[in-house]
Amino acid sequence: MIAHIQGKLVEKSPTEVVIDCGGVGYQIHISLHTYSLLPQSDFIKLYTYLQVKEDAHTLFGFVEKSEREIFKMLLSVSGIGASIARTMLSSLEPKQIIQALASGDVGLIQSVKGIGGKTAQRAILDLKEKVLKLYDLDEVSTLASNTNKEEALSALEVLGFNKKLAEKVVDKIVLQDASASVEAIIKQALKNL
Repeated sequence: MIAHIQGKLVEKSPTEVVIDCGGVGYQIHISLHTYSLLPQSDFIKLYTYLQVKEDAHTLFGFVEKSEREIFKMLLSVSGIGASIARTMLSSLEPKQIIQALASGDVGLIQSVKGIGGKTAQRAILDLKEKVLKLYDLDEVSTLASNTNKEEALSALEVLGFNKKLAEKVVDKIVLQDASASVEAIIKQALKNL
């Protein structure tokens, strides 16, 4: 509905700005990433996303169009609302989020406050293909080894091993041989556990 707002920057804080546009002050919620990119001038333009809810109309602003697209993508995931999506964009660079989704890095996504394991997995499941296609990424072998690592850890957990202990052992194995298959990682881990 409102694609962008351009005007005089009246107030700014790490979480929101107020832009005077034609005599009307628009309160716009922003991420720390956008805050870091705000120009020094008084006249600014932000790409916006208007969230309409029963009890509020909230405007979110972004210096880069690409950040707005990632925000909208994150909102499409069940369990991720606007505040969590904004927290993600404040905690991680947009490139890191894209890379984490493309590579299936559950740990990185889960490191964001408010995102649990199931939501992180759901985000990857829902957005991985979209991200790979949209940003024209190929699944690189280093990303595949990350997936192998996750699968091996999952298997070791099912076998009853302590997650933290298994993680340490698997990390060492992956450091020595980044291209190790899931089976090789599990076999090696079983010898060391």
